Amino acid sequence: MRRPLSGEGLLSTGYGDLKVFSGSAHPQLTKEIADCLGIPLGQARLRRFPDSEVSFQIDENIRGADIFIVQPTSNPVDQHLMELLVMIDAFRRSSASRITAVIPYYGYARQDRKDKPRVPISAKLVANLLSAAGTNRVLTMDLHKAQIQGFFDIPVDHLFAAPVIIEYIARLQMPNLTIVSPDAGGAERARAYAKRLDAELAIVDKRRTEDGTAEVMNVIGDVQGRTCILQDDIIDTAGTIQKAAGALKEAGANRVLACAVHGVLSGPALERIEKSPLDQLIVTNSVPLRGEGQNCKKIVVLPVGRLLGQAIRNIHEETSVSSLFV
Repeated sequence: MRRPLSGEGLLSTGYGDLKVFSGSAHPQLTKEIADCLGIPLGQARLRRFPDSEVSFQIDENIRGADIFIVQPTSNPVDQHLMELLVMIDAFRRSSASRITAVIPYYGYARQDRKDKPRVPISAKLVANLLSAAGTNRVLTMDLHKAQIQGFFDIPVDHLFAAPVIIEYIARLQMPNLTIVSPDAGGAERARAYAKRLDAELAIVDKRRTEDGTAEVMNVIGDVQGRTCILQDDIIDTAGTIQKAAGALKEAGANRVLACAVHGVLSGPALERIEKSPLDQLIVTNSVPLRGEGQNCKKIVVLPVGRLLGQAIRNIHEETSVSSLFV
């Protein structure tokens, strides 16, 4: 039988009371989620031994509870992944009813197939590690490739930040809008954005050199005098976005913006964004913006805590997650 919980009418299901815990990767996002749900953060201590090993202890009774652990596997990826695995093991051994790993940014997703001889499929390895640690379910957002869901033998709820980003872009009311994919592989995703925004579609044709750097070749589509928004899932070192923005300007674009779900922004990314012809870079807070990135006037960060909170509520109450995108 269901009984109401404190926190905006949450219901307790057969999995027990809902509890949300945070790793060290993004405590601000976890608090945003907990505030949306109207519940306090779970009490735990995450520390490190002098040799950097993870030390974790749960400071409240979670026997029979429905546990959600929020931990994007962002930089430093290995450290945050190991933290998540140790936390999952602790909850499993403390008799949690169900453990859901909430991974807004799924690290190691870019190695999802054997495209060269003698390379790993790291995305599958991470899926195996999460299952072996005791994860019952995964909630993630904008995987690099949707087929990564098939690497898991447990349920995966795959969210999309598109509604959050599209709502923001629509409010800007930019004329002559064209959504641009920075490569051929992202054309389907860019087409979905263009359809929702009633915009045109263009594609930047690029080739990668042996050392992995992106070389922009040309623009497919008419961008002359238009406002262009480059759309990608991840911006890491920003090399592709910088060169694509330059190619669009050379092709006659009036304004160039960029949007991505995961603003990883590692290495020279911030310097490249500042020097690029981009007017604005739109990202979500699926990963935390650190250091100088917080002061970059070109970067706009959109919150996804409410979206994740609604998904967690629906999972806990055993209602549809896909209804969030209808």
